[in-house]
Amino acid sequence: MTTDRAPHRVADALTVGDAAAAVGVTVRTLHHWDAVGLVRPSARTAAGYRLYAPSDVARLRRVVAYRELDVSLEDVPGLLDAPGDDAVEALRHHRALLRERIARMERTAHALDRLLDARERGLLLTPAEQAVLFGETWDPAWPAEARERWGDTPQWAQYAERSAERTLDDWQELADDVAALESDLAAACRAGVDPASARGLALAERHRASIGAHFDCTPARHVCLARRFMEDDGFRAHYDGAAPGLAEWLRASVEANARSHGVDPATATWD
Repeated sequence: MTTDRAPHRVADALTVGDAAAAVGVTVRTLHHWDAVGLVRPSARTAAGYRLYAPSDVARLRRVVAYRELDVSLEDVPGLLDAPGDDAVEALRHHRALLRERIARMERTAHALDRLLDARERGLLLTPAEQAVLFGETWDPAWPAEARERWGDTPQWAQYAERSAERTLDDWQELADDVAALESDLAAACRAGVDPASARGLALAERHRASIGAHFDCTPARHVCLARRFMEDDGFRAHYDGAAPGLAEWLRASVEANARSHGVDPATATWD
């Protein structure tokens, strides 16, 4: 019995298994390339098995090289058989396409980095930027507290996804809208407007929509948030700083608005 482990050769040709191993592809791949006419073996054994001559193996190596360059299988024959100048031009075209693909992947990677960062931090803004946008009563610790409280919820995922896509100008526009809303809320509170009046309900709905810019906020969730605004010292100080008693007035208007949507505030839950 022989122990020779060299490739089996017949008239300087390689069997399909040895040819596949030599170029680093599978036997099934060589069968496919043969079937589509890309690389056909120069000979066969008496039993009909494929035999690849050195020139066939060289062609196989060229195919593998083009495939590693992300050249589609349909385009490979044109490169293998084209005149020199045509092949060079085709390769330049494929290089340009590859650069475009790399640029797209880099943009995707950057977007993914921002999303990962947003999932962790919530706001992709520095504390100084937050203070400028949201005012001196804004606490930069709030996003981290929200992450700890709601980080495992679908709403936090929505918040992070939307946050990752926003520019500083986008945040400025949102902050301006919130400032206008809070000014109107404070004016209504100071004027003694009934929280359950049409004006009070409209303001509560505007407030819910402002939260809805970050995640889906149902009337029931809105009630839960309004309760938190009353219970949390920081949030209550934020609203009461705009108008004395505004946190309580806002909760009352939110609850009245929830009732108008068929939600009982007494049994409202986050889910």
